[in-house]
Amino acid sequence: MSRAWPTRLDFSKSRKVLTIDFDDGQTAELPYQLLRIESPSAEVQGHSPAQKKTVTGKENVGVTAANPVGRYAVQIVFDDGHDSGLFTWDYLRELAGLD
Repeated sequence: MSRAWPTRLDFSKSRKVLTIDFDDGQTAELPYQLLRIESPSAEVQGHSPAQKKTVTGKENVGVTAANPVGRYAVQIVFDDGHDSGLFTWDYLRELAGLD
């Protein structure tokens, strides 16, 4: 299967949702809260599944910036200061239940 690439990322401040359109015709809508609590950072995921932390209290978290990382990912900066996770396109598709 060929990798699907994003054609559009739309960060909705009012809805607190990231909408991603992929070149295979699929669309993902990911709430900021989900992105924050499932951040791929070591701070959240740990270095093994047993080390994964449960993050709470992020119902109203916002996004202040999104920085491209090469052609494979985006670094999302949250308004609580968290910015260490690199969200690959594959990981975003996984969070959205695509594929």
